[in-house]
Amino acid sequence: MKNKLKSTLLILLMSATLILTNTGCAVKSALNQPNKKDLSVFDKGTPRYEVASELGKPVDIQKNDDGTTTDTYSFIQGYSKNVKVGRAIGHTIMDVASFGLWEVIGTPAEAIAKGDKVVVRVKYDKSELVDKVTAIKGKEEL
Repeated sequence: MKNKLKSTLLILLMSATLILTNTGCAVKSALNQPNKKDLSVFDKGTPRYEVASELGKPVDIQKNDDGTTTDTYSFIQGYSKNVKVGRAIGHTIMDVASFGLWEVIGTPAEAIAKGDKVVVRVKYDKSELVDKVTAIKGKEEL
């Protein structure tokens, strides 16, 4: 009886070790996905510095003949904090339920789901306020 108990405890300990050492890649990937950008900066009248503050440096800046500026931005539209945490919790549950085997599915899934690339052209008026936004790629994100 003692040997059977020892064997059972050893199997449980090895299983717990396997779970703890083989989990977390999908969880970590979910939490490290890009953040969701606040696209309300594209609203007409938003100052240029607010757009740059949210989206970073534009990939192209054009000075127009009429004295206005047009910036082109390229960024990844990521996920809200709630979505990222929810995905991490889901991966954790699946990792535990599958003794870590979920990582075979979860980690590649997170590698694929890295957000959507968006490219937009933002034309400002002479006061450097958003005048017009044209989506070049990722229109559905806007």
